Amino acid sequence: MTTVDTPLVAPARRATARRVRAAGISGPLFVSGYVVLLLAFGVLPTLYAVYLAFTNVRGQFTGLNQFVRVLQDYRFWPAFGNILVYLVFWLLLIVILTVGVAVVLRSRMPAPLSAALRFLYYIPGALAGVASVLVWLFMLDPSVSPVGWLLKSLGLNTFAEVLAPGQLSLIFALIAFWTGAGGWIVVMYGALNNIPQEVLEAARMDGAGPWRLALHIQIPMIRKWIVYMVILAFAAGTQLFVEPQLLQTASLGRVSPTWSPNQLAYSYAFQHGDFNGAAAISLVLLVIGLLGAGLLVTRSGLFKVDEQ
Repeated sequence: MTTVDTPLVAPARRATARRVRAAGISGPLFVSGYVVLLLAFGVLPTLYAVYLAFTNVRGQFTGLNQFVRVLQDYRFWPAFGNILVYLVFWLLLIVILTVGVAVVLRSRMPAPLSAALRFLYYIPGALAGVASVLVWLFMLDPSVSPVGWLLKSLGLNTFAEVLAPGQLSLIFALIAFWTGAGGWIVVMYGALNNIPQEVLEAARMDGAGPWRLALHIQIPMIRKWIVYMVILAFAAGTQLFVEPQLLQTASLGRVSPTWSPNQLAYSYAFQHGDFNGAAAISLVLLVIGLLGAGLLVTRSGLFKVDEQ
């Protein structure tokens, strides 16, 4: 049995077909700009770094020689030890305080006050890394800092004492938290807003107080957002460069110029002209970041689709 389109049905079908074709094109167009930038500033530089890490200055394949050479550098392991301690402080601060503040803002604060505080927390994140370090240079000098009394009460009477090697990891973690926590507080607040109000009301009717509501309902339901934050914070933490580099300059050498792995790679590339060694260090950082992200993704089910 065949059907014949009426004069009104045929144009409607053609319009539907055009909309379907437009929808099929709009997706690729939407992501095309990102793909171009990803290729230009992500994939291609990574491939070039792989090439440099496995060759010498004459372009000859050398296998793992570049990696062995940088691993034997006396500065390599101290730099990675510094970044490990820094990551412990940084991740603890970003997870505990960011999630905690977001829960308090969502559950215990009036809406106008919560909005004002979220804006205030976000302001430091609008500063460039260089500007934030300059602010902290002022804050860390007991002679001019508004919290100089606190620093002196801790036995830190001079700028040099504040920048003692054993305290640098915590200082850099505080700088990073001050700069980056505000944006993540906003993200976590948005994730908490996605929790159905019926779920929260049912928990309250069952006798759950604020603490139990946060620990057993809210935080578990935004677990994937927390994992996502940890992955990006871990990746950013391993790339630490601006803060130790500027403090090294401002402190007249009190901070090591190779305190972090990125600084060590910078030293290889731009002070010694050894781009092959710098590429090897970069690939070590890349592998660490990929392994950490892969572990978190597989253990947390980050990309697992919830069944309806």
